[in-house]
Amino acid sequence: MRKMVLTVLMCVSVVAVTTAGEINLGKFPVGEWLDDNYDALWTFSSDNIQLFRTDGTLVYDFRGEVENFNVSAGLSGLELSFSCTGTDRSYKFVKGVSNTDLKLVIDTGTGLHYETDMKMQK
Repeated sequence: MRKMVLTVLMCVSVVAVTTAGEINLGKFPVGEWLDDNYDALWTFSSDNIQLFRTDGTLVYDFRGEVENFNVSAGLSGLELSFSCTGTDRSYKFVKGVSNTDLKLVIDTGTGLHYETDMKMQK
């Protein structure tokens, strides 16, 4: 019985740690990148992603809203991808190997597709 209780507690602890750490950028760079088309700043910290207007107004805080979060390295550079049910969108950010720009790709549940290159701000 003790072993069973201990096993259940360990499983619950692992699940709690996994769900609490939804956003972990790992080696993906932190900072701010400007989407000129929408005057929006994508802000990446070690444990969160936020979208602001250039006047500082918060548009969206992705903390607790992220699903299918993945950071991977490939030939084109580092890639961060996730989906968000609150916005009904999938996001992909690619950090190339030769500069500090990010490529942003957004796909919506309604089939709209958006791509832009963003310059690092700080």
